[in-house]
Amino acid sequence: MVREIEIKDGSQIEKINRLACDTPFEVWLSSGTVMLDARSLLGLFALVGKKANVVAEDNVNPRAFNKLVNKMI
Repeated sequence: MVREIEIKDGSQIEKINRLACDTPFEVWLSSGTVMLDARSLLGLFALVGKKANVVAEDNVNPRAFNKLVNKMI
């Protein structure tokens, strides 16, 4: 599953990280050729001011994934 979001600032990065840490499935953010674990706070700061794809495995409930992404925005 993939959905695109725009990362505007550091507080949004912290929110994304907190949500990913509380999620029972793995979540990644990708931008170009870079794929980052959303639970790794330090690496995510490289995405500030960029568009990124929120990625989860296909076996994740689509409703849970969309709810998570909506909270990240």
